[in-house]
Amino acid sequence: MLEIKDTTEQGITIVHLKGRLDGSTSAQADKYLVDHSASSDEASILIDASELEYMSSAGLRVLLMAAKRAKSSQGQIALAEPQEGVRQVLEISGFTSILDIHPTRAEALQALAG
Repeated sequence: MLEIKDTTEQGITIVHLKGRLDGSTSAQADKYLVDHSASSDEASILIDASELEYMSSAGLRVLLMAAKRAKSSQGQIALAEPQEGVRQVLEISGFTSILDIHPTRAEALQALAG
């Protein structure tokens, strides 16, 4: 199960993911991010992963596609506070060179705002 909600802070859209981002929830997350990026004036998005418990390769694909969409619209995707297991998946898969990953939400916001 995956819960998704968004807020805005310092003019940056924050998408909060809670639960599991895997094969059964990746379509939901992808649709949410596509719909959000299509309707947003802000091309940059912060993904708060502090409550994301698990991410599979299907979840990695969602993040990759979101990063590509952001880049094509001159925006950025930043990921904040990934839990240890999610951080390891990102490191092993090489996503640390694709995504801007920050240990805190405040640091991610500062990087996107700067």
